[in-house]
Amino acid sequence: MDSMITAAGRALAAGDPIGALKRVALRDDPFALALRGIAMAQLGELARAKSLLREAARDFGPEQAVPRARCIIAEAEIALASRDLSWPPKALLAARRTLEAHGDHVNVAHARTLHSRRLLLIGRLDEAEQSLADFDATPLPPALRAAHELVVAGIAMRRLRTKTARGALARAEKAARQADITALMTAVQRAARTLDTPAARMIAGGKDRLISLAEVEALLASEMLVIDACRHLVRQAGRHISLATRPVLFALARALGEAWPNDVSRSRLLALAFKAKHTDESHRARLRVDIGRLRTELQDMADVRATTKGFALVPHQPCEVGVLAPPFEEGHGSLLAMLSDGEAWSSSSLAIALGTSPRTVQRALGELARTGRVQSFGRGRAQRWLTPAPPGFPTILLLPGPLPSD
Repeated sequence: MDSMITAAGRALAAGDPIGALKRVALRDDPFALALRGIAMAQLGELARAKSLLREAARDFGPEQAVPRARCIIAEAEIALASRDLSWPPKALLAARRTLEAHGDHVNVAHARTLHSRRLLLIGRLDEAEQSLADFDATPLPPALRAAHELVVAGIAMRRLRTKTARGALARAEKAARQADITALMTAVQRAARTLDTPAARMIAGGKDRLISLAEVEALLASEMLVIDACRHLVRQAGRHISLATRPVLFALARALGEAWPNDVSRSRLLALAFKAKHTDESHRARLRVDIGRLRTELQDMADVRATTKGFALVPHQPCEVGVLAPPFEEGHGSLLAMLSDGEAWSSSSLAIALGTSPRTVQRALGELARTGRVQSFGRGRAQRWLTPAPPGFPTILLLPGPLPSD
């Protein structure tokens, strides 16, 4: 390997893509193409980066298995950064096995981190945790240690383990500073802000307030009877009863939880659970049946007692009752939550991440686009969706510079 390739590689490792391009921009050999691809990825030109890396992998051919596998891993990282979840994970696994066979332990660790990040992004937390179970990031370079700790923090946040998440983010920040890569430090800061952003609403005692992830964790570990509107569960002290497949029963439970310790009138319950504007004897009979079903479901935690006006929730043990709700309750909240990361998603990747059909996602995106909640660019398979940027200060590149006369 010549000195220019070595210098370009060092520049990329230090987060200096321009310095790397100055050394290899005019070369078309496979090593230079690979470095140009990584440099373009660091500059955000992901489509061009992917094209260069594919060309480099093709030129390396099967006789140069290690550099070819490294190109495939770099392409997998670009696919993950561009939210292209349809990129084949089997190719990443095959490249990882090739590098394991040749003793490239650093890039094997990088491939494992990418695999874990993909599993985390599509919500397969058990598999993500399992993939990191025997992973020791200590001997890795600082940039890879930071990426590994970000995945650990992401899993911990999803598991409501805020202490573990804060520890991982502190280690990630330290490693990112050692690497001295601005983009990595920005990613760590963004993850830390997510940890402190309000994660849910607590509705109890007639009050509705935003609470952080740490407060949600403390709430679910307490003796409080929680009607969890995020997952459609009723929780208390580590136990839970799922009403995810019983929407009417959950609507009744939520109405009773929001009103606790007061009761809720029958007409109010009919309006909330059955959307009934005018009630008759058949509605009231149906309400009695569903209240009986709810009483059976909650028999280990609480009773649903009839009052002169309607019904009231009465816990078996002396405790508070409250409703844990999402920060914003509106249609397609899960879709908007995925798009809130600021990245441009394809509808097929959103379908993979949400575990639903592409057609369902496309219909939802169409509805959100008509109200201006999401925007798209590109056409056909290249179409991408994102949420509109909030108004704020223009980028510094748009600000007028000093005039020639100044």
